[in-house]
Formats: sequence, structure tokens, C-alpha cells
Amino acid sequence: MPADPRPTIADVARHAGVSKGLVSFALNDRPGVSRESRERILHVAEELGWTPSLRARALSTGRSFACGLVIGRSADVIAADPFFPAFIAGMEDVFSVSGQVLVLAVATPGRHEAETYRGLAKDRRVDGVILTDLRAGDERVALVAELGLDAVTLGVPDQPSPFSSISVDDGAGIRRAVDHLVTLGHRRIAHVAGPEEMLHSRRRAIAFQDAADAAGIGSQTIPTDFSAAEGAAATRRLLEQSERPTAIVYSNDLMAVAGLGVAQRTGLRVPEDLSLTGFDDAELGRHLHPSLTTVATEARQWGSAAARTLLAALEGADPQHLTLPDPTLIIRESTGPAFP
Repeated sequence: MPADPRPTIADVARHAGVSKGLVSFALNDRPGVSRESRERILHVAEELGWTPSLRARALSTGRSFACGLVIGRSADVIAADPFFPAFIAGMEDVFSVSGQVLVLAVATPGRHEAETYRGLAKDRRVDGVILTDLRAGDERVALVAELGLDAVTLGVPDQPSPFSSISVDDGAGIRRAVDHLVTLGHRRIAHVAGPEEMLHSRRRAIAFQDAADAAGIGSQTIPTDFSAAEGAAATRRLLEQSERPTAIVYSNDLMAVAGLGVAQRTGLRVPEDLSLTGFDDAELGRHLHPSLTTVATEARQWGSAAARTLLAALEGADPQHLTLPDPTLIIRESTGPAFP
């Protein structure tokens, strides 16, 4: 086998004319090294292109230097949903400069999901995890604590939790979408929501109903699994009603795009006959005809904030609860005045 060309501590020591122990002390910023020696060692290490060995760091600290993200949705939904790629990119923005590795797993909620977390905790394959798509009475909070892993939750659990959280007002974007449609004269508005068991989906549905009630308009909500297929099915169901809605608020852009296709196939014009709004501001929505009015969230910012907060927890910081700025409504061509 070819020799590993990566320079070692022994190489740095030989070029600097000091012992390997002194190099180790200098590189780890430990006391007992003079300023002159430390500067010489660091200079030699930089010239040689020395970088720390992740395996050696793991052996010396008892940490894996890996963090887990277990997504409890079907692989098809994840592949089509633009939120998770952006969220993961934000995590990598932080992990890539901290020497941390991201371990990604997709698991069916329930027993399979629990076994996935147990597998990650076994032999310290990960040091911590990020919990997404919180559910009512989410059993993962207690499970992860029992496994001895550090964690950050996306959203605030509806139960006591020892972990840090990153959250945003789940209903703010939906309220803005409803208010926008009411201003345009819409009096029958429907909401194609996500799964009822997910807290953020439930909060969006509540915000929709509260906004509709406050405006005194007719409303209805249809839960889905966030997939394009169920979004399309919900749209067909709504448009087949004798008194169909004049506007539909979708809980993600994927379903809104599917709904747009259904509406156009039935001969409806958007927005002349039906207004549509999405959620997440996927790039595709900007290039549709008509372009999609949507709620913009900073998924990449969520990922970066979650990664930084998890790293802080791994260093022993007290739990912190960060609230990100409210999402904003981006008005494009898919919304217009209600038809008479």
C-alpha cells in the first residue's frame, strides 16, 4: 500500500527540531511551551500543511466528532422537498470548518426511528443529534436524553426538554398569506396543511384558522404528508366542491406547485380564477408561470444556527433557546383579486 503522504506530528517535530510531546502541547495550545517555540512549531506545521487527524482526536478525547440528523419522512418526500438540502447546507457551513462530520439517516417514525438513534449512540458513533419535525408528545426527546446524547430541537417541544432549541413563529407566515388574500377580497380560503401530528404543521393550521376567523371568512383545512401527490389530491378535492375556494394556502411549495398543475388541467386560470400561495420560497417557484407567491424561510440559516448551537452544547454550554426572525411573504403572480 502507498504511504500516507499527509505530514504527521513526527514530521513537524523533526523539522522544528523539538520533541513530539512539545509539538503536541503547542498545537493543542497547552501550557509549558515558550512563545518562541510555539510560534516556530506553528509556522513549521503551516509550511508542511499539517492538519489534525480526526481519528487521533477521537481516541484522545473519547468523542466521535460526528453529529447525527435523522429525518423521519419518506425518502421520496425528502428528495423533492427543498427545505432539507438548504438546511443541510447550512449545517455544513459550520461543520466543515469545525472538523465535525454530519451523519444523515432517513427512518420511518416509530420503532425503526428509535432503533436508528440507538444505533447512532452505540459506541459513540455520534456525539449529538438535531431533532427535526417535532411531534406531539415526541418520544425522541426522552430517548435521546436517555442515550446520553447532546441535542438541539428545531422548534420548542410541547413537553419538558433538557435540550437547546432553535425556533421561529410557525404561524407568522401563514397569517401573512391569509391577510394578503383577504385584502385581495377572498372570502373562501382553504389550507392544504402538513401532518396533524407534527407540531409546526399543527401550529400553522391553528394560525390559518385564527386568521380566517378574525377576518370572518369561510375556511377549511386538509392535512397531508407534505408530498406533491397528496397536495395534488387535496387540491382536486377542494376544486370539486360545489362552492370551491377562491384561494388556497399551501404549507409548502412542493404541494403548491402540484396544486397549480391540477388547477390548470381543470381549466382554471391562476390567479384570475384561483389564487395560490406556497411556503419555503423554493427556487422553482420563481420560474413558474405564473410565479409563486410564497412564504420565505431561511432554511440555510436554520441549519447554521442549529449546528452552532449543537457544537456549543458539546462544549458544555447551558441550554439556549434561540428564536429566528419571522418568515416573510413574497408576493408574485399566483395571487390576485378574488373573482366576482
